[in-house]
Amino acid sequence: MQTFSTAIEAAHALRPDVPVYCFRPEVLTADAKAFIDAFPGETAYAVKTNGEPMVLETLAKAGVSLFDVASPGEFAAVRAVAPQAGMLYMHPIKAQSDIRLALETYGIRTLSLDHEDEVAKILRVVRALDIDPGTVTLFVRLQTKGHAAYELSRKFGAAPAHAVELLQRCHGIGFKTGLCFHVGSQIEDPETYERALASADWVRNRADVPLAGLDVGGGFPAEYGYDPKRRKPDMPGFSEIMERLRGDLAEWGFADVPLVAEPGRVIVARAFSLIVRVLLRKGRRLYINDGIWASLSDSWTGKITLPARFIPDPARKRRTGDPDKIAAFKVCGATCDSVDILSRPFWLPETVDTGDWIEIGHIGAYSLSLRTRFNGFYPDTFVHVTTPFHEGGGADGYASLETMAD
Repeated sequence: MQTFSTAIEAAHALRPDVPVYCFRPEVLTADAKAFIDAFPGETAYAVKTNGEPMVLETLAKAGVSLFDVASPGEFAAVRAVAPQAGMLYMHPIKAQSDIRLALETYGIRTLSLDHEDEVAKILRVVRALDIDPGTVTLFVRLQTKGHAAYELSRKFGAAPAHAVELLQRCHGIGFKTGLCFHVGSQIEDPETYERALASADWVRNRADVPLAGLDVGGGFPAEYGYDPKRRKPDMPGFSEIMERLRGDLAEWGFADVPLVAEPGRVIVARAFSLIVRVLLRKGRRLYINDGIWASLSDSWTGKITLPARFIPDPARKRRTGDPDKIAAFKVCGATCDSVDILSRPFWLPETVDTGDWIEIGHIGAYSLSLRTRFNGFYPDTFVHVTTPFHEGGGADGYASLETMAD
């Protein structure tokens, strides 16, 4: 992997026509260590957020020794780069063959569930393999209520009364039991964790069984950008969120329970940026070499505001427009598909044109995980960049939350 000081240096040196991921392992290491130091329990990185081998290897070297996994592919990915790492199988609904693989081949002993049929599946495998249920911890996943960019309780989680029954059933069989919840990806309400903990306390008191642990899931927000044409979101920073969480854990009596968190975005978002090239400017439209089927699904759904940096092609000598004026451009992706248009514009200097590059910052979470090979396009070029995105010169654009007419 070639190394450059900044994405600007990389773009000028490589003059790429394909998207280029700028990996910043130093940033990844620092953000992982910051989370580990701040959270009063174990840190299990959520592999689904970004499971690239370079990411998992960097995290293992940074001190992450536990990983939240959801599939055989993720089991293998973790084991390949961190053979001694622990894994938590926290997908609530699993194929029975995958449960057997997890228990028999990978030695996983912590799983989650939100339904009695899942208990039956796990129990069948445990009995078939002659495993002592007392060596297996089953976390019952609770529904939660809150505001996040991506809600997760619409799909997973047991209602509190149901969770009480599940805890009692698992304990009666002989499994160790725990409670878990996931408040959603990129929380937008700092009180979300307190409400989830209040629900967990209600369930714990009524179930009256020993708790082997509490898993508070993910949702810890990464710091992206915001549209300056709108009011800045009233969300506290990472340090304040962690301070509140520690206080809430103590208030609801969970401070002495073994704790686990499953951070994703907050650890990996800032570790990558993406250099894209403008293949064509057509009026106020920019056709770029990435899109919704590749790295920009967050921009398509309109959930995340990404910072951007204009990298003009020095070979272009003549330009039109005012370089100090920021204008809105509708962005179209690389595929031969009319759906491949971002739902919101990028605001960039008015002079952006065919052949220029744009560095899109803080794209490490989910962008690589969700890219597809649709239409034969698959961004897979990486460089090592040593300067953090926010230090590489001011971001002179952003992906707006506003919509834009053609």
